[in-house]
Order: sequence, then structure tokens, then C-alpha cells
Amino acid sequence: MLHNILSQRLKLLLALSVSVIVDSSCSRIDKEEIVSSTSIDPKVEKLKLPTGFQAEHLYSPSENEQGSWVSMTFDSKGRLITSDQYGALYRLELPPVGSESVKPKIEKLIIGDNAVADTTKTHGGMGYAQGLLWAFNSLYVMVNHNSDEDFSRGSGLYRLQDTNGDDQFDKVTLLKELKGEGEHGPHSIKLSPDKKSLYVVAGNHTDIPQMNAYRLPPVWKEDNLFPQIKDPRGHANDREAPGGWIAKVDSLGQHWELISAGFRNPFDIAFNDAGDLFTYDSDMEWDFGMPWYRPTRICHVTSGSEFGWRTGNGKWSPAYPDNLPPVLNIGQGSPTNVVYGGEAKFPEKYRKAIYAFDWSFGIIYAVHLQPEGASYKAEAEEFISGSPLALTDGVIGPDGALYFLTGGRRLESDLYRVYYNDKEGNAEIASNQLLAKETEASKIRKQLEQYHGQPKAGAVDFAWPYLKHNDRFVRYAARIAVEHQPVSQWQTRALSEKDPQILTQAMIALARHGNKAQRDHMLESLMTIDYAQLSEPKKLDLLRAFELVLYRHGTPGPALVNKTIAYLDARYPAESNNLNRSFSKLLVSLDAPQVVPKTLALLDKAKDDKSEQETAMASSDLILRNPQYGLDIAGMLANVPPAQQTYLATALSEAKTGWTPELREKYFKWMYNAFNYKGGRSYIGFVDKARKAALAHVPKNQYEYYNAVSGDSLLSKGGIELADVSYSPKGPGRKWTVEEALPLVESGLAYQNLEQGKAIFAATLCKSCHSMGGEGGFVGPDLTQLGNRFTPRDILEAIIHPDSVISDQYAATVFYLKDGSSVVGRLTNENKNTYFVSQNPFAPQTLREIPKGDVTGTKQSDVSPMVPNLINRLNPDELKDLMAYLISAGNKEHKVYTTSLKVDSKTK
Repeated sequence: MLHNILSQRLKLLLALSVSVIVDSSCSRIDKEEIVSSTSIDPKVEKLKLPTGFQAEHLYSPSENEQGSWVSMTFDSKGRLITSDQYGALYRLELPPVGSESVKPKIEKLIIGDNAVADTTKTHGGMGYAQGLLWAFNSLYVMVNHNSDEDFSRGSGLYRLQDTNGDDQFDKVTLLKELKGEGEHGPHSIKLSPDKKSLYVVAGNHTDIPQMNAYRLPPVWKEDNLFPQIKDPRGHANDREAPGGWIAKVDSLGQHWELISAGFRNPFDIAFNDAGDLFTYDSDMEWDFGMPWYRPTRICHVTSGSEFGWRTGNGKWSPAYPDNLPPVLNIGQGSPTNVVYGGEAKFPEKYRKAIYAFDWSFGIIYAVHLQPEGASYKAEAEEFISGSPLALTDGVIGPDGALYFLTGGRRLESDLYRVYYNDKEGNAEIASNQLLAKETEASKIRKQLEQYHGQPKAGAVDFAWPYLKHNDRFVRYAARIAVEHQPVSQWQTRALSEKDPQILTQAMIALARHGNKAQRDHMLESLMTIDYAQLSEPKKLDLLRAFELVLYRHGTPGPALVNKTIAYLDARYPAESNNLNRSFSKLLVSLDAPQVVPKTLALLDKAKDDKSEQETAMASSDLILRNPQYGLDIAGMLANVPPAQQTYLATALSEAKTGWTPELREKYFKWMYNAFNYKGGRSYIGFVDKARKAALAHVPKNQYEYYNAVSGDSLLSKGGIELADVSYSPKGPGRKWTVEEALPLVESGLAYQNLEQGKAIFAATLCKSCHSMGGEGGFVGPDLTQLGNRFTPRDILEAIIHPDSVISDQYAATVFYLKDGSSVVGRLTNENKNTYFVSQNPFAPQTLREIPKGDVTGTKQSDVSPMVPNLINRLNPDELKDLMAYLISAGNKEHKVYTTSLKVDSKTK
């Protein structure tokens, strides 16, 4: 009997692991192709490592009730200090590399003068740290916490010292209180290359404190004429410019200097051997598919740099001259740690890499940098990956190994060590290697940066010629140098400038620092430029200068408005998507009479740039690494919104003049059709808000008609979801366990609501992959016979623990490639030369072809494509409705609706 029950449960767990595609004709990969591993530790076995590297699993804090660790640093004695995201600090003495039988010696730190009183507290006097750094014979701690009764220390930078030599921290000094907490709060701390100061980084929910100096002039604004739409789901709607920031701090915390801003949520920073600073900034995954979406990216953080994050749809294009572009777009993810490999005992290629950690999809990227002009070009290599592998922090240890943590959000936490098995003796100390020769453009940039921060004699004369330098980072540094000087020293020179490129940059600077009295003169000066003689980047710069003048200083009088419209309208439509975006919002803001018909004509034929399409499709590789986060990507890639059309339609939402009944009909029908596409979670809400903004400009007696034409009936009441999939669990939900859910189900389902169960089946996404009675998705097993074959316990275990057992019939495969990357997907077929792999459960017919010659090995993925926690939004009655529906297969005459399940569950 027991054997039969276990056998049935195993079969169900296999069946419910969602497949990417079900195809019984698929051939299997030969056993000899499977990647071998000598490790018996499954936590190490799941890691993909480059050739020559080895990993050790050192410790599991979550298994020892020590929380989920998110930050770490080594002290001067070679001990590792870590922090639980919601608790205490710990100090570890680690075993040497290779001594797997020796466990770390771990000590919970009790900190401060009131240490005795705090011994029973979770935090031990200090904790909630998202940044740790040992420097100046002290431990610096970045607390990320809203002070409460349990832990009174709020967010800020703290210094911990041992003043009596007992090897314990007895002195705690708050260096700077910071306003902000949570996952977009204050984060990491790094030592400067000269080891004389600190650098700190904070996300966009952290207010910039009063600084002693500003490398980025503190004149930031939203600076976008595009009709503002804040996130329909409310994220960061109260956050204004300049977003996340990086500051330089002295060891005593007395002098703070703003270095850079305009980030969304960078967790960490790192310096390379040349002393250049880099960070890994996050995306806004809810914006996926929108024209203002920006993927996670590696940024070269130069003096006074701005990277253009703004709330909602206000994010700046990387092409705008008043912000800097990334050196590399990575793609979707959740950036955490950044560390430079300079002190690692790795081969040269990997010592010179920046390591960027992605929490969501479990990838450590080795970012290889090559100097290019005043900045760098970069390529990302998948250095380490695993599923799941919720990466939080990493550091190069004194032994030259890479140590990294997993955890965060109270997830299972682990400490790993990765080292190079140096049999050939090619992992020398990086300091013995010659640095790459500095480029001339980089030298010029650094000269210009000496004029950042405060007025200096000769700055304008030195910087002015470089406003037309062919390197963008040099031009940017020159403009910032000019902006730090009194406006009276350069405004006349700016307004009388004849060189078109210098004039454009000078007007950007004057728009930021001048006043309304100079507006008309600025516009007249810009219109002296021969637009036709400019290259496309220079045209974009010019249009951005117009935008900044108008945004900051308002619309001029009728005569100058008409002249400005004539200058712009004669050149619209333009030859590129970026130019048309700039023209459309400028002309709409000026009420240009022809902007509506011209833009609607573009709307018919606008196609997205190839690079934009490739960036989106590359996300397919992430879907099955973490189905919980990959599901949104999967849905969007099944029906990608047209980004350029969406931009133009949103720009027209504020157009007041130039409409005819025919044009309005065409525009609002586009809105109706737009709801058929699938973007990130905020896509529907963004389109609806643009639709409503446009409806505000129609005559009142036509409102109801155009409201219907534009798709009001398609939407749920809140306007952020479609009505036909808008059932939202009432909750309150909970983290369901089998032990908690089973007695509830076995108490009886006689009076449950079949129709509501069916709606919940769709709302919890079961229907996306599974069919019931002929309805639903076809990429997962049909569940119609579920209730006849399995007990309620079996069903609950399969739903709550989808990773427990994964059938090779339905599992995804990890393909390891020669270039160091990997692909995760469902093998659907193969021939002599090629694997055919499906990566998207919502578009299983879309196959990626992988040449067999590029594959070094394969293994079965340890992650079930079935998303965990799908029922955690349900309250007890909703869970019972779903279970009744599953057991009955949607048959209202089934006995589940009339009898108790107790007898059934015992006899099966």
C-alpha cells in the first residue's frame, strides 16, 4: 500500500513539472554527453564553472537559523564578516582551500556598549547590513532598516571600532543618517583605489543627503517633454530626479562628495586597476516591452556622470547627450554584487574582469573590458551559473579565491568559494602585470575632471574646445567642467558661438543653469544651426537642446513658437526612430498643427530597430532559469508590443490640435489593438493611461464613443489588467504548506464554487500551460484525469514543491557552449548537426537552433519549469475552490461537491 502511494505521488510530481513542450517523438541526448561531476555535494554539482575552476560549498546559514546573508567583507586577520539581511553580523574563520572536512568557525557578533542587553536580540546590537567594509582598522556598516522597537538603528553609514583590544566592537558611530530603506535603499561600501576614502552607493528610494561637494551639479530635473505617465502599479511614483547615487566619503564620514547619479538601483560598485569605477544597474522589469524600457547594464561611472533614470515612462534615452550610455547592456535580471578580479589568483583574463551578479537568474557575469576612447567597450561572459542561485554578495579573499553568498528575501542561504586549480602556474598576482596603456581620450577626460566640483581659473578656456571632441565621454566631461563655473563667465560666449556642435553643448549647459530671460535667445541661437549638415548623433543632441530649453524655461511667445515649429516641422518625419521620437514630443508640446497627421502616418509603418528586437529576443535564454521571474518574459515574447508605435501613440496622447474625426478613429482603434499585445506587468496600465489622457482632449459629447472604440470594455476596473483575465484572488494569501493545506481540503469540499475554481485555475496561471476538459494550454500535461489518479496530498505536494522531483520527460536541459555561455530550454528534436530547443512555454513553436559543434556538454536542469508559490495568493476558501475544480476536472456532478474527502484520501 505504502509503495503504491509513494509511486503515485512520484508520478504526479513528474507529471506536474511543467514541460516546455510535450513531444513523444523527441530523441534523447546520449548519456555520454552529460556533463560529469566528481562532487557529491548537490549545491556544488549544480554550478556551471569555467574550465580549471573549482567550487566549494562552505556553509549554509539558513540551515543553522542564522538568516539569509546578503553582504560580507574580510577583516585584517583574514576572517570573513557577514550580515543577515534582517538580522545580525557574523564572523567566520574559514578552512583553507581544499580542506572540505573542516567546517568554518562561526561567531555571532555582539556589538556596542549595551552588548549584554542585546545578546538575546536577533541582531546582537548591529545588523540589517546591505554593505560591509573593513578599512581604517574599522568595520563600516551600511544599515538598511527603518528603525523600530527591536532594532533602533535606522538606515545610514556606521563605523564600528574595537577601542579596548578585546577583538570585539565596542564603539558604534553613526557617520551619516540616510533617508531610505528596503531593496532600493542604501547599499554597498567600497574602499577607494588610493585607500584614503570610501565610496558608497544607494538605490533610487534613498534621498541624497546634503553633500559637502557635488561633482554632478545639483540642478537636476525630470527634463522630459514626453507626456508623463507614472507606473500604473505605483512603483517609485513619489521618487524624483536624480534617482540612485554614488558618493565619496572620508574615513571619518565628515566630508561627502556626490560623484554620480541617475541610476535605478545599483547594489554595488567596483574599481578596476586603472582606478575607473563601474556599477551594475537594474532594469524595471514591469516596463519590459515598452519603448522606455532599459535593460540591466554595466555603467562606467565617471566624475559628474548622470545616467538618466526617471520615474515611470520618463527615463532618458541613452542617446541623450546630457547622460552617459552604458558600456554594456546585459538584459533582464536583478543586479546585486559587483567585484573586480584584480586580487584574484586567476588567469589574466579573469583577473582583469569585473564580476556582475544577477540574483534573479543565478548568473555571475565576467565582464571583460577593453579601453575605447575615454571609456571602454565590454563583453559579458557567463562565468558561474546555477539554478536556483540567488546571488547576493561576493568578494575576493586574501587567498585569491572568489567567495560568494546566495540568499536574500529570507531565501535559502549559502556560502561558496571558487578558486582556480593552478596546475600550469598561470594565476599570478595581478599587481605584477603591466596595466593597459591609457588612451589619449582618457587622459583628456581626466584633465577635464579636475575642473569638476568648484570654480577654477582657466576652466572655461580649457574645456570649451573639447565640447566638440569626437569622444562622447570627453564632451560630457567638458560640459560639466563648464557648468561648474559661474554662468556669467560663459553665457555670452555660449550665445554667440558659431560652431554647431559647441553651440549645441553650450545651450544644454545654459538651459540647465540659465534663466527664463535667456530662453528666446537660446532658441534663436539653436535655429542658426544648419540641421541638414549634421550627423544623426549631432541632430539628436540638437533636438535634446531644444527640449531642455522648452522644458526648463517654458514656451515662448506666438511669433517665436511659430518660428520654432517651422524649423522642426520641416524636418519631420526623419530618417530614424530616435529622431522621430524627439521630433514627435517636441512638436506635440508646441501644439504644431501638422504633428497629428504626420505622426499617425508614421504609426502605420513604424518598425522597431533591429537592435531593440534582438535585445528582447535574447531574453529567451532566461525564461527557464527561474520560471517565477521568467514567466513575464515568456508571455511578452509570445506577443511583443511594437515599441516605436507605442512611443508615438503615447506622445500623441497630449496632442490638442490637428485632429479630425477620421484621425481620431484611427488613433483610438490603434489603442484598442494595443491591448492585444503582451508586455511587462505595467504594459496594460501604461497604454490605458495614455488612452485616458488622449480622451481628455476629445469633445465631451464624443467621449463615450471614443472610450468604447479605444477598448474600455477590454479592461478590468483598475485599468491595469484585461477584463477576461482579471480575476484577482481576494486573499489574504499565505505561504501554504502541505501540512497546513491538507487538513483544510480533507475537511470537505461539498459546497465549493466550481466557476470560481475555474477562474482561479486561470488566475494562478495553471491554465497557461495545462488543459482541463479540453481548455487551456497544451505545453504541459493534461490534468483532466488528475482527481481519478491522485490523492489531495499528491496534488498539493506537486503544486507546492514542483522542484522535488522532475521527470526527464518534462525537464529542461542546460546546454553548455564553447564560448562559456549556456542555454536552458526543452529539447524538442535533433538531427546530426543541430539541437532544436524550445525556451518559451507561451510560444513553444519558436525554436532555437544550437549547432552540436558549439556544445561542450549538457545536463538536466535542477529547476522545474513549473512556477512555485502559485497558490500563495489564495485564502483558504479560494484554495478549496481550486482543489475542488482540479479533483472534479470541472464536472459539477462530481462527488467532490457532495461528499467528504477523508475516505478517498485514505483508500487511494
